[in-house]
Amino acid sequence: MINILDEISSKYNIAKIIYANTPGSFMGLKVAYVILKTFSVVNGCEFYAVSGFELNQNQPIRANKTLSFVKHNDEILLKKTEPKDFSLPLNLDKLNLNLDTLPNYIVDAV
Repeated sequence: MINILDEISSKYNIAKIIYANTPGSFMGLKVAYVILKTFSVVNGCEFYAVSGFELNQNQPIRANKTLSFVKHNDEILLKKTEPKDFSLPLNLDKLNLNLDTLPNYIVDAV
């Protein structure tokens, strides 16, 4: 991920980073947060978080082989259900960006 970011930043002027800080596993979110936050500080980029559900029209997101993350009444649960196809929004300006960028862990560390 670091090599990819270095290559991208040598070609493009990155002014803003938006990452999904939930749902996800402890290690996956932590690693993404540390790398992207460090990159944003070093390169002077704005840094924001957004829920993965906002990027997926609030549909179930695969957690593992049998379970999916499901958003129900503003609570994120693990349920045995099929995830929906994931697609990014066409317009990032409409996202609810959050300055609280710390990961929101759903699956605890083991």
